[in-house]
Amino acid sequence: MNAQRATMSIAGLFILVSLGLAHVMGQINLGQVSWLWFTVFVGLNLFQSGLSGFCPLTRILSRLGLRSA
Repeated sequence: MNAQRATMSIAGLFILVSLGLAHVMGQINLGQVSWLWFTVFVGLNLFQSGLSGFCPLTRILSRLGLRSA
């Protein structure tokens, strides 16, 4: 695992942990349908792409003609 993938995994984990802590402390209710579920999706995707190296958005953007650095 390189530094970029580790950073992606840690950032995704921080997003998920912060949402979990906010839910436990009663600041947000993840039991309701809200835009916070989009944040959960982004955090999960960021975490798994850091671990696996597969990012669906990168694949979509490359098929649209963007090239990676």
